[in-house]
Amino acid sequence: MEVTGALLLPFHDRRDAGRMLAASLRRYRDRPDAIVLALPRGGIVPAAEIADALALPLDVVISRKLRAPGNAEYAIGAIAEGGSPYLNPEAVRLSRASEAYVAAEVARQCGEIARRQRRFRGSRAAWLPAHATVILVDDGVATGSTAIAAIRVLRERSVARLVLAIPVAPPDTAAVLRPMVDELVVLATPRRFHAVGAFYEDFSQVADDEVVEALARAETRQAPERYDAKEEADALA
Repeated sequence: MEVTGALLLPFHDRRDAGRMLAASLRRYRDRPDAIVLALPRGGIVPAAEIADALALPLDVVISRKLRAPGNAEYAIGAIAEGGSPYLNPEAVRLSRASEAYVAAEVARQCGEIARRQRRFRGSRAAWLPAHATVILVDDGVATGSTAIAAIRVLRERSVARLVLAIPVAPPDTAAVLRPMVDELVVLATPRRFHAVGAFYEDFSQVADDEVVEALARAETRQAPERYDAKEEADALA
């Protein structure tokens, strides 16, 4: 599903974008098998709006960009918690990243993933309902690397249906992502695309504390039966 139009852009902020996405995802409201997973940090804000509107559990799947040598903004791939690295061969070639550099960058990002796991979840394990319908949310994608890494991890789990919900993406990236998921919900696919933040009036950085607070708020309203211990076998490892 794609909803394009100049009236949508720019979004006021991530909450505004999340509310718009929630309106396109109403059919998943109160689904006992469904969960909203955010790509933090930016994705937690729209994901929390979606989870609140649809009365669904909220958690995160942590995915980190693998940065090109000498250019931290350019992604040569990504890695998500519990998964193996995804590398874009063309980006690796153009950046002239050596095998040694890639290995070191993977190790650096795995360290950051571990830090974020401790910060965001503490001792709580990540989990998925058995045969889950997962709504994976970010605040937008450019190259799509972090989303692809997360999608690959989720496909290795017992996910029955995978929905990717994003406010904005360039048309070519949307075309790459579409066949990887069961449903792509993207509100806008502008042809002129420089950076995700260009399509928001307020694109303030999201802090770790905001992620922790959003997850805590969601946990207080989620029904206890959603956390059946038997479902921990489907946890993200």
